Amino acid sequence: MPNNSQQSAPILNRLVVIGLGLIGSSLALAAREQGLAKQVVGISRRDSTLELALEMGIIDRSEQSLEAIAAELGAGDLVVIGVPTLTVPTVLKDCHRLLASDVTITDVASVKGSVISAAIEIYGSMPSQLVPGHPIAGSEKSGVTAATANLFADHRVILTPEASTDSNHLKLVGDLWAGVGAIVTAMDMREHDEILAATSHLPHFLAYSLVDTLAAKGDNREIFRYAAGGFRDFTRIAASDPVMWRDIALANKDAILVILDQVMDNFNQMRAAIEGGDQDYLMDVFTRARDARNHFGKILDSKALNSPMTEKTINYRVAPGGNAQGDIRVPGDKSMSHRSIMLGSLASGMTEVTGFLEGEDSLATLQAFRDMGVIIEGPEQGRVAIHGVGLHGLKAPSKPLYLGNSGTSIRLLSGLLAGQSFDTELTGDSSLSGRPMGRVANPLAEMGAVIETATGGTPPLKIKGGQTLKPINYAMPMASAQVKSCVLLAGLYTQGQTSVVEPAPTRDHTERMLRGFGYSVTTDGSTASLSGGGSLTATRIDVPADISSAAFFMVAAAIVPDSDIILRHVGVNPTRVGVINILRQMGTSIELSNEIEVGGEPVADIRVRYAPLKGITIPEGQVPLAIDEFPVLFVAASCAEGETVLTGAEELRVKESDRIQSMADGLVTLGIHAQPTSDGIRIVGGQLGSGTVASHDDHRIAMAFTIAALRASGEILVEDCNNVATSFPDFVGLAQQVGISISLESA
Repeated sequence: MPNNSQQSAPILNRLVVIGLGLIGSSLALAAREQGLAKQVVGISRRDSTLELALEMGIIDRSEQSLEAIAAELGAGDLVVIGVPTLTVPTVLKDCHRLLASDVTITDVASVKGSVISAAIEIYGSMPSQLVPGHPIAGSEKSGVTAATANLFADHRVILTPEASTDSNHLKLVGDLWAGVGAIVTAMDMREHDEILAATSHLPHFLAYSLVDTLAAKGDNREIFRYAAGGFRDFTRIAASDPVMWRDIALANKDAILVILDQVMDNFNQMRAAIEGGDQDYLMDVFTRARDARNHFGKILDSKALNSPMTEKTINYRVAPGGNAQGDIRVPGDKSMSHRSIMLGSLASGMTEVTGFLEGEDSLATLQAFRDMGVIIEGPEQGRVAIHGVGLHGLKAPSKPLYLGNSGTSIRLLSGLLAGQSFDTELTGDSSLSGRPMGRVANPLAEMGAVIETATGGTPPLKIKGGQTLKPINYAMPMASAQVKSCVLLAGLYTQGQTSVVEPAPTRDHTERMLRGFGYSVTTDGSTASLSGGGSLTATRIDVPADISSAAFFMVAAAIVPDSDIILRHVGVNPTRVGVINILRQMGTSIELSNEIEVGGEPVADIRVRYAPLKGITIPEGQVPLAIDEFPVLFVAASCAEGETVLTGAEELRVKESDRIQSMADGLVTLGIHAQPTSDGIRIVGGQLGSGTVASHDDHRIAMAFTIAALRASGEILVEDCNNVATSFPDFVGLAQQVGISISLESA
C-alpha cells in the first residue's frame, strides 16, 4: 500500500519498531501515514508477520533482528520496544550491546517498574537514552492484522522518565506520540504502576475470572445466550491476549495484589450484606459508586494521570464588535455551592440543594466529602442530595484529597479538618500548589491545630488529627472571607466562643448558611462569633445565580452602545455587590427587580443598559465586595473616559494568578495604558486593539479578555482557557447567546 497521506514533516530519521503486535504495528502505521519518519522499520522473528506488515503498508522495511540495522542508527533515530512485558529485558540487552547512546529508546509495556529495574541491571544505571512509556490504548484484538492508524487518537500515553533521562530523548518520544494523535502525560513510575493496577490490570483479571467461572458451569450455553449488554461490555476484555496479561500479572504483582486484596475485602462485605439483607449497606455502596463514577466521568478522567506534556490547550478566538443583548441566567453561586456541600455533609439528615454549580471547583469539594464517607446523590441538573453524617461522622479518606484549582475548598476544609480525629492531606493542581496557605495555617495553629505545609507555606497541606482545638478571638490582618470561614468552621470543634474580626466587610455566606442549618452565629459590627459543641440540622438550599459570573455580562452591557441584558435570579448579598456599586459609580445604568430572600440570601433580577463610562478612584471599602470581579472591571475601566485607580487590593496578587499583573500585561498588549502598583492598578481608558493575551490558566482572566473583544478594533486570541470550566461550564454558550462572536480552538 503506497503512503499517500503524509501530513507532517518528518521528526525522525528512522522509526524502528521491535515487535509488530497491535500496539507496535499500529504505531508504525500511524507514523508512516502521518509522515513522522523518513523510514519505518519493523523487526519480528516471524517472516509471515513481516510479510504482512509490508503488504499492508505498515512498514517500509523489514528485518529479523536489531543487529541487522543497529550500525545504521544514530541521533534522530528511535527504537520502540513493542514485545511482551517479560521479554523486554531480552531486547534491552540487545540495545545495550548494539546501540549508540545517541539513539533514542522507548517501550510500550503496561508495567514500568519491571522495565526500569531491568534497564538499571543491564546498563549499570538508568540509561539517559531510555524513555519508558505506556500507551493507554488497545482492543481485545491482537497481532499485525489488527493494526489501525487511529488507535492512539485522543488516548493518553504515559511517559515515566527518571531523573537521568535526557531531555532531548524525552522530547523526541513525546513528539512521536503527539504526532499520532495521543495526549502525552508524564508520571512517576511507581504511581503509574499503582494506578494502572487499579484501573486497567484488575478489571482484566476480574473479567477473565468471571468468564472462566461461568464457562465452567454446566449450563454455560444458556448463561452466555441470555447475557445482557453490560455483561458483554465488561467481559469483552477477557478476549485479550493471554500472554500479554500473564506477563503483566507477574511484572506488576505487588501493586496488583494490594488492590486485589482491597476488592476481595469489599466483596466479602457485600456478600455478608446480601446474605444478611442489609439494605442500607447495599444502598450506600451502590449510590456512592454510581455518583462517584459519574463525577469521575465528567471531571477527573482528564486529570487523573497528572502532568500533561502535550495536553490539548483550549484557546478562545474572539471576533471584534458585536452586541450585548439577552435575558439569561448564569450558573449557581460557587461560594454557596462549596458551603452547601460542606455544611450539608456535617448536618444530621438529608440536605437537598438546587441550583448547585456543576463546575470543577465545587465538584472537587463534593468529591472530597465522598472520599470521607458521605453519600451524595447527583449532581443532576443542579440538584444534589447530601446524606449528612453529623459534625463527628466523617471518615478518614484512603488517599490525599485532591481539590484541583479551588482555593475556597482547601482553605475552608483546613478549618473543618483541623478538628477531626484522623489525619488528612490536601493537594491540588499546579496553580493551587503555588498559592499561600499561611493565612489559614497560622490562625489554626493558634487554635491548637497541627498543619504542615510545603516550603514557602503552600500546598500540599498535611493536617494531623486528634488535636484539641481551643477557641480564639482572631483579628484578621487582611480582609478574606476564606480565612474568616476557615476559623469559624474550626470553631465548631472547640469548647467556647470563637470570634473573627475583619478589617473590612467580606462575603458572609458561611454565617448565613450556618444559621440556615440551625447553628447560632452572631454578628456585631465587624465581628462574627460562634460557640462550639452544637449541631447542624439538614435543610433545603436554593443556590442563586453567581454574581461573579453575572459580572462578565454586566460589563458586556456596560461597554457596548445600545446594549441591554437581564440577568435572572442573581444573588445580591450585600457583601458581594461591589461590582454593582462600582459600575453604577462609573455611570452604568443598573436596575434590580423581583427582589426576594431565598434561604436567608437576597436574590434579584439585574438589568444592565449601556451608558458612557467615566474613570473613577475605586473606594477601598468596595474592594472586598468585588474582589473576584476586578479582572472584568478592569475591562470596563479600559472603555471609560479618563483614569481609573484601584488601591488596597493586594489579595489580587495571590489568586489563581497574579491578577493585577496578568490583566495589566494583557491590557498593554491590547493598547491600553495600564500601570500595576503593589496593591492595585491605574488604567487610562482608550481604544482596545487586537492581539494575543495569556490567561495564565486563570478562568476570570480568560473570561475578562473575551468580554473585551466587544470593544476591540480587531480579533483577540485568549490563550489557555481550559480552567474556565472551574467556575463557569457554559460560559461560551451564554457569551454567544448575548452576541459575542467566540470560537474554540485546540493548541
